[in-house]
Amino acid sequence: MTPRRQAVDPLPSLFDRPVGLIRSSCPLGRIELTSDGTSVTTLALERRAELPHDGFRESSLDVLVTALEQIAEYFDGTRRSFDVPLSPVGTPFQLAVWTGLAGIGFGEAKTYGQLGHEIGAGPAGRAIGSAVRANKLPLLVPCHRVLAAGGRITGYTQGSGVPTKQWLLEHEGIDYRAPARPSTLQIA
Repeated sequence: MTPRRQAVDPLPSLFDRPVGLIRSSCPLGRIELTSDGTSVTTLALERRAELPHDGFRESSLDVLVTALEQIAEYFDGTRRSFDVPLSPVGTPFQLAVWTGLAGIGFGEAKTYGQLGHEIGAGPAGRAIGSAVRANKLPLLVPCHRVLAAGGRITGYTQGSGVPTKQWLLEHEGIDYRAPARPSTLQIA
């Protein structure tokens, strides 16, 4: 018996709609924030000319305007931390990882292993990496500050991927090693 995939509904449902939604531009392209009415719930950087809620009209809230102002200050170099209310949704393990991410200051970096040890998960690099990738509040919860052992970039899911992470690291003056290039196969 072959499992059947559910058909994907191309139209968003009422339940997918955030209470508040605001978009703007930044040095990395378009940016989108959503809110549950009191806190910021998601932040997305444009990827392949798309944002997750492009099909919805904006519905601005004070918390989103404040968040965008703080993000603009971050990009201008006048802000190093954020103080808007956040409401991340995840598993207890993901929440622990994201709390650890929030403790990494501007201009600092940690490895996945260091982060794992700090939150009491030991050297659970892959599990930490999965939780970091699931972060729906990048920049505000600074997942770009996590590197592989030796300071190497292994990936980034926002914006243009690794180039976006490199830009953010350089913006903060964080030393890193570029990702390894895949070897090319030569056929004789």
